[in-house]
Amino acid sequence: MSLNYRELKRRYDLDGAEPTVRHLSEALENRDLAPEDFSLRDLAEALVPDGPAWVATLDPRCSGGLSVMESTEGVDVTAFLNVAGQVIYAKILDAYSQETFVASRLVQTIPTRLDGEKIPGATRVADDSDVVEPGMPYPHLGFGETYIETPSTAKRGFIVPVTREAIFFDRTHLVLSRAAEVGEILGLNKEKRLLDLVVGVTNNYKLDGASYDTYNATATPWKNELASNELVDWTDVDAAEQLFADMLDPATGEPVLLRGTTVLVMPAYRHAAHRVFNAAEITYASGGAATATTAANPLGNYRVFESRLAYRRVIAAGVAADDAKKWWFIGDFRKAFAYMENWPITVTQAPLGSEAEFNNDVVLRFKASERGAAAVINPRYVVKCTG
Repeated sequence: MSLNYRELKRRYDLDGAEPTVRHLSEALENRDLAPEDFSLRDLAEALVPDGPAWVATLDPRCSGGLSVMESTEGVDVTAFLNVAGQVIYAKILDAYSQETFVASRLVQTIPTRLDGEKIPGATRVADDSDVVEPGMPYPHLGFGETYIETPSTAKRGFIVPVTREAIFFDRTHLVLSRAAEVGEILGLNKEKRLLDLVVGVTNNYKLDGASYDTYNATATPWKNELASNELVDWTDVDAAEQLFADMLDPATGEPVLLRGTTVLVMPAYRHAAHRVFNAAEITYASGGAATATTAANPLGNYRVFESRLAYRRVIAAGVAADDAKKWWFIGDFRKAFAYMENWPITVTQAPLGSEAEFNNDVVLRFKASERGAAAVINPRYVVKCTG
């Protein structure tokens, strides 16, 4: 779908601002149009009444030696502002949520209005309450004294300026590049904070007021770290899975109910993981056995991800590169970790006629921000293996 500005101007004159803005916003959301398909100057000329004249006022030469900017109170630039905002938001969002940010896709996002909170655990119902006799009330499942504490959230953001020159000389590409940088910086910062928790570089798990490391190599209070377990074949996966059988949920006292769903590996073991988890069949052969048994691969239900950034975060924590490349993680990351989000990536725009317009020739300003914190919800759902 290409953008015809002559047709856009005609539809704007016939249908009005609201339907036109809605149509373009839907096209961006559905990816029928990309941010690169737009031109700031052409948008202004099409969506501002007497747009070419308004754009001409951005030229300091328009009034001889003295440029007198017409008051924007009499010019309706709402449609232009809304569409330009949607274009910049789409570019920021694309960079913020790019595929290389693995951890941001693995963990769950929990909306919250609190700056850090206590999440209570459910109390266990007595075994003799499983049966409800006729005419008897149903038992209640309440909230017990056990709880986890999530860290305080923090706000991060940047401003994307649009100068007079950017509109007049149609430097749309430059504005979109700045928007992409903002989205990538915010997304990268979030990804690094999540990865630091996932790989155990940082620890913020607090259970019943006590702080714990995410990964422990001993059985107390749980064991979810396995040393010398390089990912070579199905037996290494089986060794990691056996740790889940011995871990109990602190709220219920029951075994952690988990069926492995996801594996995270370092780049050096991407092909090894593909071989282990995607092989059509595997061969079992005990030491010294005269025969071997071939069976379908039981590990096909796992999703495998690799992260170059995770590898760099492990090295930055002081782990030797040869050791860091052998680290891998298995489990259910959505149950183990979360991003406590006060608000997602959001773009707001400043009104025209601000002081920045006079002092810095900044006609439009778009502020992108997000607020949240990476949190450990229950570390018993993920096992870390080192080589």
